[in-house]
Amino acid sequence: MSDSGTPQQAGNTRHILSLSGGKDSTALAIHLRDRMPDMEYVFCDTDKELDETYDYLDRLEVYLGRPIIRLKHDGMGFDDLLSIRRGYLPSPQIRWCTEYLKLKPFEKFIGETPAVTYVGIRADERHRKGYLSTKPNIVACFPFIEEGINRAGVLRILEESGLGLPDYYRWRSRSGCYFCFFQQRREWVGLMREHPGLFKQAMEYEKADTDTGQRYTWVQGESLEELSRPERVAQIEAEFEQRRERAGGFRAGVSLGEVLDDADDSADRGCLICAL
Repeated sequence: MSDSGTPQQAGNTRHILSLSGGKDSTALAIHLRDRMPDMEYVFCDTDKELDETYDYLDRLEVYLGRPIIRLKHDGMGFDDLLSIRRGYLPSPQIRWCTEYLKLKPFEKFIGETPAVTYVGIRADERHRKGYLSTKPNIVACFPFIEEGINRAGVLRILEESGLGLPDYYRWRSRSGCYFCFFQQRREWVGLMREHPGLFKQAMEYEKADTDTGQRYTWVQGESLEELSRPERVAQIEAEFEQRRERAGGFRAGVSLGEVLDDADDSADRGCLICAL
């Protein structure tokens, strides 16, 4: 380990940073740009990201002055894999989207070469677990934890770089597919308002089994058609306001995405390889 808090460049070891289009992995790429000139930047593309995410990655690519390699699982996107899985949607219990659209293409890209992967978990969230490969040739490194960089530090890095936060942070707290099942209901309302076409497409993925009566929905126990009804939207927003107050209320200069992140009291806040 070097004095800068990152492993020394040595031998044939590759240094790889997987970007999600989120604030933490972006800030880490900026933070390490000058000290890690041989860093490889990758993005596992599901074909179902928000336009804001793709735009943010394009801007980051210009800032880094290096290409961000787009990876896919055997050239397939979400719809291809959904067809292979006979239309069964992924869920918090069966995260085939993460496995096949994020982890497998990433590990295939690394292959058997010794590699250090850099993970953007901050010093104020040590309890969270990022991507940890079981492959012996892949070692994870957590520079923000080692250097004591917390959320405020991440925001400062983004501000000083000129990139700032991704635009979706106006209404969303994480990156990832526009229909990610880890979204809070308030974020689904945000998708409906910001991207009504994508919200409609997300609705079209949902279905019911006429033989068993079982429903396949993004939100547990509720279809997007039900969630989008005016009276339900009003209820969701009222409940969110209560949660926001419990989390400390709205602070001047804080985006809605940050408030959503603060107010998220769920036990599982999503797959970090998608959301960091």
